Amino acid sequence: MPAVGDLQRQGKRMNIVFDLDGTLIDSAPDIQSVASTILNRHGKEGLTLQETRQFIGEGAAVFVSRMMRARGIDETPQRHAAVLADFIGEYEFAVDKAVFYPGAYDTLLALKAAGYGLGLCTNKPELPARAVLRHMAMESIFDAVMAGGMIASRKPEPAMLLQTIRALGGGATLYVGDSEIDAETAHRAAVPFVLFSAGYRKTPVSEMHHDWQFDNYSALGDIVETFRLEHV
Repeated sequence: MPAVGDLQRQGKRMNIVFDLDGTLIDSAPDIQSVASTILNRHGKEGLTLQETRQFIGEGAAVFVSRMMRARGIDETPQRHAAVLADFIGEYEFAVDKAVFYPGAYDTLLALKAAGYGLGLCTNKPELPARAVLRHMAMESIFDAVMAGGMIASRKPEPAMLLQTIRALGGGATLYVGDSEIDAETAHRAAVPFVLFSAGYRKTPVSEMHHDWQFDNYSALGDIVETFRLEHV
């Protein structure tokens, strides 16, 4: 993994910011379980894994709206608020089924050891995000964490990503994500985007904004090296 010590000694900070669900971890089985528990309470059939992956990406409130519509639950503001509260209450503790994409964890450790500033920028609500970070031993890896609800904005608005970069101290930054939301966020923030094409995207890679793409974490090191050399 390329080291950045020389650049940092020159005062040139280099950062890599990651999305979480669909990028570092496949959390859809946990989310499916939570969604199905809530739907069953309303006498409705649970979500399939495919539906769950389709609904992920824009935060819990949007996920709940999609889930309710998919099962014909009348979505009044009051009912949505109640279902969302139940969902969040279960979601905070849903960490047992999530798994890393192959090579993701070792790549994070290697990037950390090489001296890159590492950030997390996710629409996942803060409490569930921090719970899964603890469960999967990622808390100490990230120098900055931005999750849903921490500011009054969510991706694809650029504020979350830009705030993450500021928390890292600024400097040249790559954003790594898997979805159309991530691609649009990077575009609006004018931050180079690396697409993990094996995540939850619904659009062909050729139709998505990206500067680089990979489908296996063994390839991310070469992309990072290319980026590093552009800033030497």
